[in-house]
Amino acid sequence: MARETSGSAADGNGFDTSRRRFLGSSGLVVLGAAIGGGLPLSRNGIGIPEAHAQVAAPAAAKGPQYLKFPGKNEGLVVLGEKPLVAETPESLLDDDTTPIEKFYIRNNGQIPEETKDPDAWKITIDGEVNNKIEVTLGELKSKYKAVTRRMVLECGGNGRAAFSPPARGNQWTNGGAGCAEWTGVPLADLLKKAGLKPSAKYTAHYAADLHLSGDAGKPTISRGVRLEKAMDPNTLIVWAMNGKPLPNIHGGPVRLVVPGWAGSASQKWLTRITIRDREHDGPGMTEFSYRLAIKPMVPGGKADPANFRILESMPVRSIITNPANGAKFAAGTKELKLRGASWAGDLTVKQVDVSTDFGASWQRTTLEKPKNKYDWQRWTATIKLPSDGYFEVWARATDSRGAMQPHQAGFWNPQGYGGNAMHRIAVLVG
Repeated sequence: MARETSGSAADGNGFDTSRRRFLGSSGLVVLGAAIGGGLPLSRNGIGIPEAHAQVAAPAAAKGPQYLKFPGKNEGLVVLGEKPLVAETPESLLDDDTTPIEKFYIRNNGQIPEETKDPDAWKITIDGEVNNKIEVTLGELKSKYKAVTRRMVLECGGNGRAAFSPPARGNQWTNGGAGCAEWTGVPLADLLKKAGLKPSAKYTAHYAADLHLSGDAGKPTISRGVRLEKAMDPNTLIVWAMNGKPLPNIHGGPVRLVVPGWAGSASQKWLTRITIRDREHDGPGMTEFSYRLAIKPMVPGGKADPANFRILESMPVRSIITNPANGAKFAAGTKELKLRGASWAGDLTVKQVDVSTDFGASWQRTTLEKPKNKYDWQRWTATIKLPSDGYFEVWARATDSRGAMQPHQAGFWNPQGYGGNAMHRIAVLVG
């Protein structure tokens, strides 16, 4: 059963839930914290942790800008306007299945107009195949067997705000992720029908969104994946999200979902998949785009493109979804009930631990099993509090191969990929 979080406005403890900050009787801020570390409050004293705001001035000085978009929760934080990018605060990710209105937004170009005839939308499969396929969405629904999977979709730059020095791009905290139920057909079914040539090695994805420049001949972004990932039965061409027609803002009427890998591979407004005989080199595939350093580089140093590899499976991550950062509890509160979520790209999560003493000691949480592969794993815990006062709660996940979340974002790279520092929230008792 889905869990809904509370709405905005001040609660009875003087905590402004719409702004995630403590307010004293005079309205002054008395507490703040952020992901990846105890970051200072914004300079103007409004109490928004700097990791929740855009890094570049003057946006950081003003605090976060909240989204105003039809059908979307107004708690989403805008990270960019051209193109539109908005992340979901961790406390809004407290549902087992992320509602559409709470799902993050990531665009690379202009948002296309909503199609008036979704079933007439055409998808082409060509390139290194024996038979070029052109199929409408209506035919996809009627001629292929549909499946529904609850799977995490995560932006490749999720966690970027924790890098030091700052990396280029939208300054995501942990909110570039969500876990929806996707309905569609495995891409493998279409590729099998097209007949892959022995030379087939890589996919190239194309879409209907217009480049920000307005140049119709210039792809906004065109990424692809190794053929092995394309043939994963969970890599889907989808037309429904949480049982409803895929919204235009999320790539409707049809998109790819390539679970476990950077969300940029999950092409929205999908029109064509070309099979290539080599690694794809479209926009978003070369130099430092969605790439990690092979040999660790000096943070902020000069990067060599030859030292970079493509980002594929996303790193392990856990978030605390309840209570929210900045929650205030009555004096004498002796225990705190926690809820959260965790995921690990192509892998699963083996355990999640929490700490209330800055990592000096850790307590194991109760970790749920995923509904299906690539689902996130919810977790719960009850922690004891020794006294009233200020506490930070840290969450640390470990994946099925033993890799553990670090205290801070490491392995710096120019565009800030792979940042999965532990999530930390601050609470005040009394």
